[in-house]
Formats: sequence, structure tokens, C-alpha cells
Amino acid sequence: MKNKTSVLPREGGAQPSRCPDNSAFKQQRLPAWKPQLTIASVLSSFFLTGAFCLTVGVCLVLSANSVREIQIDYSDCSNCSKLRENSSNWNKECHCSINFTLKEDILGNVFMYYGLQNFYQNHRRYVKSRSDAQLLGRNVDIQRSYCAPFSTYRNGTPMAPCGAIANSMFNDTIDLFYNYNSSMIQVPLLKTGNSWWTDKNVKFRNPESHNLSSAFAGTARPPYWQKPVYMLDEEDERNNGYVNDDFVIWMRVSAFATFRNLYRRLRRVRRFAEGLPAGNYTFQISYNFPVTRFKGRKHVILSTVVWSGGSNPFLGIAYLVSGTAATLAGFVITGIHLKLRKKKTYFQKQ
Repeated sequence: MKNKTSVLPREGGAQPSRCPDNSAFKQQRLPAWKPQLTIASVLSSFFLTGAFCLTVGVCLVLSANSVREIQIDYSDCSNCSKLRENSSNWNKECHCSINFTLKEDILGNVFMYYGLQNFYQNHRRYVKSRSDAQLLGRNVDIQRSYCAPFSTYRNGTPMAPCGAIANSMFNDTIDLFYNYNSSMIQVPLLKTGNSWWTDKNVKFRNPESHNLSSAFAGTARPPYWQKPVYMLDEEDERNNGYVNDDFVIWMRVSAFATFRNLYRRLRRVRRFAEGLPAGNYTFQISYNFPVTRFKGRKHVILSTVVWSGGSNPFLGIAYLVSGTAATLAGFVITGIHLKLRKKKTYFQKQ
């Protein structure tokens, strides 16, 4: 026999009530501002928003168009691309040069970028293939991280740094020369100070040791690297290990298949104090990074920056589209209002 349950009535025979308490909050009697939308307030908001977006959009587009930029594709430079198609030639050096001409001076701060096309860094397993604890200089068991299969070698030697991101690091060397009076003058470039402060001082740390090479004792470089991590910059000891600027910038993966990373900055001294003068220039490149196997391309870019950033007009175009849409919506609402007002006046006269 099944048990039957019943709701017992309260004292006096009253059933339990489900009504909320008689409070201002539960009965929605709190003071509130209820805007009275009129045709004047609605139209003014649309037209003011449109005017603001159009003004900002025009400023952003003009600012982006004022950026001086030169982009050179060096994917097929000399025969180096064919040499790098075979992975067994990883230890063979290949150098090439590309000449170009600046018709006008590029004044101000000049930045050098390397750009990659059709290189997908946004794959989930690729993004996760790193050990943040290792990059902080801690002695951790990387076999339990997401670095596999780039975590240890077959003999058990751990890789430093581990993971697919570090293993695929961009390793071309690009130098810029200015051809002046039949002589080549190397353009001074800064290779430090290019990364974010938070990356350099918070997210990346070298292991604590009196000697950087001894700090990485017992580890080995990733398979596709030509140098160990503590020899990335042989000229500046402070730019070595996990805090190397090129390494730190590469570890900040891109969301798109086509991207560019900051490589160098112009050091404005002597002949280049005002920027890059007009004339003939040469890029001398140590070609190491292969791109033909995944049908990619790579570029070297010289660019200036303005208050709104680089030469990317997307934000300005977005503001122009939004401002145009808001303005058109205002005119449409105005037309509908005038039509309805005339119809209302007509019926009132009848």
C-alpha cells in the first residue's frame, strides 16, 4: 500500500501562500527611472551617435593611411626555400639578400616585423603545447604537462623549453644595410625592449643559478632549434634563456593564420637619427624557417606607427559603418514619423 502525503494546513485552516513577501523589493515597488521616449530624444540619440562614429571613423582611417609601410615577400629568396623543404638539411646554412629602394624618407620611429601567412597558431593542441611552470623557471615534471610529444627525448632528457610552440619558433636572422656611396652601412637595430613588460617580468623567468648554462644543465634544446636556449643571444647575456625577446614574442600566439610579430626597432643614431633616409637598401637574410611545406609565405615589413597604432584601417571602417547605419536609421525614423503625423492630421480633419 502506497503512502500518501498531504500538505497540512496552517493554524486557523489557512493554506500556505505562495505570494512573495510584501516588501518593496519583492513586489517591485523600488524607485526607478522610467524614460519617456519622445521623437525628439530618439532622433537626437541616433543622429548624435552617427555623427560621433563618423567623426571618429574618419580620424582613424586618415591616421591609418598616414602610416608608411613597406612589405617584402622573401619566401622564394634564392634557393633557400628548396633547401629547407628537406628537414634533414636543418644544420645547413643558407643566406640570401633582397634589394629595395626607398623613394622618400621614413621619418620617426621605424619598426621591423616578420610576417607569416597560412601558419595556424590557433589550433587547440598547439596553443596548449607549453609549460607555463617551466617558463617561470621552476623545476617541474614536464612529462605531466601538455608539451608531448615535444617534452623529452627517447633517452629521457627533458627539452627546454618544451612544447610545439617553442619548437616551431621563428629563427630567421634579418639584417638591414643602407647602400651609400658604393658602401654598405649596417642600419642599427634594437633587439631588446620589444616585448610586453608583463611577459618579460611576470610570465617568463630563468631558473635561479649563478651561471645560465648550469641552470639548464641536464636539458636539451628542442629538435628544430640550432642553439640551446641559453645561447639565443650571444652578444647580450641579459637577453638569453626564457626572457629572450624573440622567444617571448613568439610564445604569444596569434588568433589568425596571417599575422606579424615585432622583430626589431630602428636605433635612431648618427645617420639614422631622423629615421630611414631615402635610398637603396638591402636585406641580408639567414633563411632557416621553412614555409613551402605548409604552403605559407613570409614577409619582412618596415613600418611606422601613429597614435592609433599601425596601418590597420579595420577599426576606422567599423566606426564608419556604425555611424552610417545610425544616421540612416535616424532618417528612416524621421520619414516614418512625418508620414504617420500627416496621416493622423488627415483623419483628425475628417
